[in-house]
Amino acid sequence: MNEFMAADAHLPLDWPETYQDAVALQEKLRHQVQLVPLPHPPRLVAGVDAICDRSDQRIFGAAALYRYPELELVEEAGVAGQCPFPYRTGLLSFREVPILAAALLRLKARPDVVLVDGQGIAHPRGLGLAAHLGLVMDLPAIGVAKSRLVGEGTEPEMEAGSYKPLIWQGKQVGLILRTRRGIKPLYISPGHRITLPECLEMVLGCVTRYRIPLPVRQADLLTRRLRAAALTAAPDATGQPWR
Repeated sequence: MNEFMAADAHLPLDWPETYQDAVALQEKLRHQVQLVPLPHPPRLVAGVDAICDRSDQRIFGAAALYRYPELELVEEAGVAGQCPFPYRTGLLSFREVPILAAALLRLKARPDVVLVDGQGIAHPRGLGLAAHLGLVMDLPAIGVAKSRLVGEGTEPEMEAGSYKPLIWQGKQVGLILRTRRGIKPLYISPGHRITLPECLEMVLGCVTRYRIPLPVRQADLLTRRLRAAALTAAPDATGQPWR
């Protein structure tokens, strides 16, 4: 993975700068996504998340690694950098993949599965944030989104663990999953190197007393701490992790 990172930033080499180039790369990469079973039962699962500052100039990424299925926190890492791409619907990965990859690379142990706050293949071009990150890191990745980007489906029953298929262009691309009784559902879709039934099992296995799976929630909390700290301290110009 060292060749992925530019020498002076968290930005991959030849990262697209325009809408047209980003869409073209998505169309190319979508054919490389593999929805195949996990090679072995996962023992380490990471959650990742990213957030920008209010000026949309700095971005903060975090990874929280847990032992699975015990859900014991093993380690976490956070990284700060410059926002590499403006916000565009359907192009979130060009904004967040570099910083999330950098955070994952800071972990001492390599996760078996990554839960991503974003879409997997439930995306207009089949390459949401989880799919793109999974390809870049060559890791099984699951999209755990709070809202629907594409697809149709009915609301699941109110019981926790209830789900309905998410259909896009005649194909099932994910699940509408209720993780907490009476709480709004999540939109689950495979990103890379994992099957939909495995996504369901992993997400439910990582849910505790919150709507969001614990590893993703922990990563979200860390990004918010990093952003808050940046308001009272000079930015980390070297891009070193904030642990």
